[in-house]
Amino acid sequence: MKRFSAQFIFTNAGPPLKRAIITAEDDGTIVKVEESKGELKERQSVEFYNGIIVPGFVNSHCHLELSHLKGAIPEGGGLADFLMNVRKLRNYDQEEIISAAEREDESLFMEGVSLCADICNTAATFDIKKRSRIRYISLGEVFGIDPEKSGRRMDELMHLAKAAEEAGLTFYPVPHSTYTVPLPLFRMLREKSTGNKVTSIHFMESESEAAFLKDHTGPMRRAYEESGLMSEKLQMPKDNVTAIMDEVTPAGNLILVHNTYADRATVAAVNKRGNTFWCLCPGSNLYIENKLPPVEMLMEEGCRIVIGTDSLSSNKKLSMLAEMKIIQEHFPSVKLEELIRWATVNGAEALGEGDTYGTIEPGKRPGLVVIEDIDLPHLKLLAESSVTRLI
Repeated sequence: MKRFSAQFIFTNAGPPLKRAIITAEDDGTIVKVEESKGELKERQSVEFYNGIIVPGFVNSHCHLELSHLKGAIPEGGGLADFLMNVRKLRNYDQEEIISAAEREDESLFMEGVSLCADICNTAATFDIKKRSRIRYISLGEVFGIDPEKSGRRMDELMHLAKAAEEAGLTFYPVPHSTYTVPLPLFRMLREKSTGNKVTSIHFMESESEAAFLKDHTGPMRRAYEESGLMSEKLQMPKDNVTAIMDEVTPAGNLILVHNTYADRATVAAVNKRGNTFWCLCPGSNLYIENKLPPVEMLMEEGCRIVIGTDSLSSNKKLSMLAEMKIIQEHFPSVKLEELIRWATVNGAEALGEGDTYGTIEPGKRPGLVVIEDIDLPHLKLLAESSVTRLI
């Protein structure tokens, strides 16, 4: 049995508690949370921290299998150039890929992540995730704009799904994005994803996406042509809203990732789907496009916001705290309590894991994280704020 306290406890089950005491089993199961009304008396075996304790983080978008690409792609080139660079960087030794992924899995855990939605295009990380102390939801991604190759792409994805099943992993087939999945492939995928509890899709990450969907022009077309991937028989959705509302499975929760160029009309239209979550990956957005999503507009539209780290191919580190710092720096009106909800309970709900993760309540096992070196009087993160996993 372990007991923890801090200046504030953010349980997500109510307002922050001042110097409350959390009692947990050795396996992390929460036994009780005792209020002290701020008057914590010295008590044997209570670990006290001069910071805030929050539930373990939920990383709602990650690419663990790209961890070996840290620093390999130049910053600020835009999404089209980024995708071309990723395609060129395929010839890495398998041991190097696995070693980097193992290192980042451990780092994610120590940085406080308890639950993670991880995009996978191969089975390279399956054994790592099977052994990890993080609970992973694996999202097998499919893409390829040539409609005549849609059947082959689906066969490859189903082969990956079988490998995930054999590894005992939770796995759902998902589309990469609106601009990389032709209509025949979208419709094959829709048939195979009727049982999805979670679906994710990269969404409105660059301006070039809309131009490519509308009339097949712009930087995205150039990227396809230079990569030798352009098809003469394009069959793409006509726009982002149509893709989401008509082609993506209506089953389960949907996580829209990035939203860097989201506009109010699109947000309002897509929110009519229901069970939709909007994922912010600000470190990646700055790395690729040097632009951030319209966070305040998303809030005004009542969007349920979650946070992800994306991959080391497009970020400098996989740290939920670092992502929260970026959001606070650029959107100071967002309160710390709201940021923590985005990084914890909202993510748990998006991944359908709210019974275990996201809140500090008896019977749950969310993990416990302490954030120290913060501005306690104003409840603000500082540049030097740090995170330590307690359980």
